[in-house]
Amino acid sequence: MTGRTESATRTRSDGAELLESWLARKSAIDGVSASTLHSYRRDLNGFLGFLTQHHGRQPDSVMLRRIDIRDARAWMAHERRRGVSPRSLSRQLSAVKGFFRWLGESEGFDPAGLLSVRSPKFQKSLPRPIAPDSALQLLESSSSGEAADWIRARDTAVLTLLYGCGLRVSEALAIPWEQQPIPKVLKVRGKGGKERLVPVLPAAREAVRRYVELCPFTVKPETALFRGQRGAPLNQRMVRKLMQGMRAALGLPETATPHALRHSFASHLLRASGDLRAVQELLGHSSLSTTQAYTEIDRAHLATVYRNTHPGFS
Repeated sequence: MTGRTESATRTRSDGAELLESWLARKSAIDGVSASTLHSYRRDLNGFLGFLTQHHGRQPDSVMLRRIDIRDARAWMAHERRRGVSPRSLSRQLSAVKGFFRWLGESEGFDPAGLLSVRSPKFQKSLPRPIAPDSALQLLESSSSGEAADWIRARDTAVLTLLYGCGLRVSEALAIPWEQQPIPKVLKVRGKGGKERLVPVLPAAREAVRRYVELCPFTVKPETALFRGQRGAPLNQRMVRKLMQGMRAALGLPETATPHALRHSFASHLLRASGDLRAVQELLGHSSLSTTQAYTEIDRAHLATVYRNTHPGFS
């Protein structure tokens, strides 16, 4: 009885152990962020949980070798019945396939059956940039108000980096104090630990310089440049709260988020230059197809201009 219990325990933990090994590799070798690892773990735990119910026992390496397209389709049907959207299911399937690619290499088998499963079709939503005049209005409004001078200067500096350099919020908030004065070309560590060089406009450098000049705290060189009201590192929630208040005051839509400023940077730059490859490099996109979403925005803009100005429609 004891031997069977110990064997069952090993079997129950086998799938979970393999998952943790894959996540450890994604973290150490690929530099995947903690939030992405959390998503992978959640998605794969859901898949392994389904296999437990579907096959009547906890998945181990032997079972996982035998998973095929029928198991994958049964899982996808189960997820759809639970109300999971095609977009979310596509993301989950991508995580499952990534795990099985690694597992096939590690365990010496071909997971071609599972990898051949097609993702569900869904309508990809386009990024929602802010109009150029509204983006500039946001920057101007951030420097006014009843907050302390240094806080208003900080808010202006952060938003200027998002719109002027196309930074993600996490990238702007990760800039260390020792990076000031901000150089003309800033080294940024993005998703997956990938580094890129981003030119910094004079207006952004001046905005950061003014914030540093007014900041009332003594900050260690290696810690975050931007500080909260009590001196702790500024967090993303506060930046989102800032944008929420500003868009309400300016009558902007709910899509006017901090990340929308990055979208605006890309869309406005692409419209002015037409250089898709340069925009890809500045955003740090691994795939050009990701950046191509902004060409769809530009087509939509041209279609709107056409409808509003063509003699037959205006």
